[in-house]
Amino acid sequence: MTSTPYTVADVMTTKVIAVTPSTGFKDIATAMERWKVTALPVIEGEGRVVGVVSEADLLPKEEFHEHRPGLIEQMRRLGDTAKAGSTRAENMMTTPAVTIRPDATLPQAARLMADRHIKRLPVVDADGTLKGIVSRADLLKVFLRTDEELATEIRRTVVERLFPLSHEAVKVTVTEGIATLTGQVRDSHLIGMAERLTHSVEGIVQVHCQLETPTSP
Repeated sequence: MTSTPYTVADVMTTKVIAVTPSTGFKDIATAMERWKVTALPVIEGEGRVVGVVSEADLLPKEEFHEHRPGLIEQMRRLGDTAKAGSTRAENMMTTPAVTIRPDATLPQAARLMADRHIKRLPVVDADGTLKGIVSRADLLKVFLRTDEELATEIRRTVVERLFPLSHEAVKVTVTEGIATLTGQVRDSHLIGMAERLTHSVEGIVQVHCQLETPTSP
């Protein structure tokens, strides 16, 4: 009933700073600082993502800069001590990279980030080729839509489709992302659906459904 849900392709950043497996530590750190990012995809060939190198991957080198870890600490933190002694992306990156497809929905991307405790995802096509990157901030872009845009979409994709005969009697208002539906409709069975579909409109944060059916004389 509603319009097509927003996908990762709608909000992702297509200009992506990436490094190759042979990129050195200082170049990685410089790129992160210059572009104000906390992680970089690692690509090879014609753009196939093979890993991600993040600030967390670089920190062991600083952590162990002033002291050599003891044998017990080395055994306990093999991954970190290995990264501390590395100078190239291929030895520091996290692999395989956690990626997502452009046609994934925003809730799918949000769940993946939450489950894997990461802040951004490389966006790849079916061949694993880098197409963009999506961050937590990108997922919130839908909440920057104006109230008027949201109200117009609710009228068009929910009210007019569910209530073709009585849609003119329905008033839709949106204030700071909160939608309110008031008025009388003919079919009471569709009121609950109207509330659910309104809530599914990207950018809506809450719904007050006050629709009712005419009372019998």
